[in-house]
Amino acid sequence: MAKEILTEENFRNLQTVIDLNKGKKGALMPVLQEGQKIFGCVPLEVQKKISKEMNIPLSEIYGVLTFYSQFSLEPKGDFVIGVCLGTACYVKGAQEIIDKITELTDVKPGQNSSDGKFTLIATRCIGACGLAPVLTVNEDVYGRLKVDDVPEIIEKYQRGFIHDDNC
Repeated sequence: MAKEILTEENFRNLQTVIDLNKGKKGALMPVLQEGQKIFGCVPLEVQKKISKEMNIPLSEIYGVLTFYSQFSLEPKGDFVIGVCLGTACYVKGAQEIIDKITELTDVKPGQNSSDGKFTLIATRCIGACGLAPVLTVNEDVYGRLKVDDVPEIIEKYQRGFIHDDNC
């Protein structure tokens, strides 16, 4: 079960951020960035609050959120798995890696697991072509992968693993 993000406390924290930035030139981006930090994403309810409090059309806010890939309209899992589908990674088997992750986690690209632990994203080139195929889990990078490597990686995070300094 996903945790509740639309809490009164989160909205109070958002209001503080809005109050600190209201009336400043270029304030929308910092407010959206902080809003995402507070809520983990920027859902419609948060967009409406920012629109009302900053007197910015909802359509403009939505446009900014959907233009910049750093923003998410929906919550992401604790562990965001990104599999590079750039040319080098794709040619070296990235699709098979995605298929294996889907098999092990029951998560398809662009979706979250039912327990909120994983989000699977098929990414564009991440600039690590020499390590193809590559996947990331949050800030951890795994390269030169074979499909047989995937179960061990996923199992680490299913056990609550946080960060691998040896990646």
